[in-house]
Amino acid sequence: MKRFLAALCLAALMLAVPAHAVSIEAPSAVLMEKTTGTILFAQDEHTPREPASVTKIMTILLTMEAIDSGALGYDDVVVGSAHASSMGGSQIWLREGEKMTVRELLKAVCIVSGNDASVALGEHLAGSEDAFVERMNRRAQELGMNDTHFVNATGLPAEGHVTSAHDIALMSRELILNHPDVRQFTTVWMDSLRDGASMLVNTNKLIRFYDGATGLKTGYTESARFCLSATAERGGMELIAVVMKSPTSDQRFADARALLDYGFATYALAAILPDEALAPIPVTLGERGAVQPVLTGDNTLLVEKSRVGGLQKEVVLPERVDAPVEKGDQLGELRVTDAAGESVAVLPILAGESVAHVSWGQMYRRVLRVAFCAG
Repeated sequence: MKRFLAALCLAALMLAVPAHAVSIEAPSAVLMEKTTGTILFAQDEHTPREPASVTKIMTILLTMEAIDSGALGYDDVVVGSAHASSMGGSQIWLREGEKMTVRELLKAVCIVSGNDASVALGEHLAGSEDAFVERMNRRAQELGMNDTHFVNATGLPAEGHVTSAHDIALMSRELILNHPDVRQFTTVWMDSLRDGASMLVNTNKLIRFYDGATGLKTGYTESARFCLSATAERGGMELIAVVMKSPTSDQRFADARALLDYGFATYALAAILPDEALAPIPVTLGERGAVQPVLTGDNTLLVEKSRVGGLQKEVVLPERVDAPVEKGDQLGELRVTDAAGESVAVLPILAGESVAHVSWGQMYRRVLRVAFCAG
């Protein structure tokens, strides 16, 4: 397993992409590719800043995780509390005692950034907003969001409520990578609640005006200024553009658009497979005579578009290996180079099964079998 992890680290290093070639007005920004998690652009990405309503990505993530695990249903009914209905800022004017489904509240959070809807979901999931915030911070730590500390479920101004562009990209990726059903809410431009009595218009203008936009969340307070995590997909590649503390609303959208344009113009995903099927490798003194080499599931590379067409692949495997072999042991590697012969990535080739060392009894029986056949 250690050899496997080392090989994955090597592959990750080979996939590192320099951040340059785009100018952003916002002080903090990140561009990340969803599938590989590769950062394509970073500017002051670890400085903790107020995220405003971009905070709600974590609220949405925890809600979607509960739904996808079966702990929560879209049609479950949530009753508005006095606390939830007291939220200021963006809201759907949820009344104390009013009943709404999880689906309706998610719609309100994703489309119009309802603070009352966000708190209602948190209370329903954890019993109170404070308990829900504990879950938010615990999940942030699990995702490696080391620049983050949440104080509430909404992003309303609070002392110590901060995150970074890098951490926003991490939680955005977790949401769109593992919970794609969230698109039914984040891609909606206009909708309504209460049988059409309450109209909803998405705060994210890119949903209407940017080709391939899939979400995700805007944010604004006087102190946080204008923030955004924008996602878009083209040609099977989805990107996450995060900007924080932009001076104006228009500028945050312009910065996100510039980041997304740069990513789509420059990079593409390439699925890397050997040109021929990998043949079994003989195992010396193994209970079985051979082990099947396999690639990991992480064989999709992010490559500059100018290099995609000329990719060359070389399989490097030993003629035989010694027993014992553990499933997941690295047996060799798949070397990927471009047309100029420069390395693009090195992917590990692993043992697809375990092969134990032959026992003395098995070895004795083998010797007898050989001797008997020879006689």
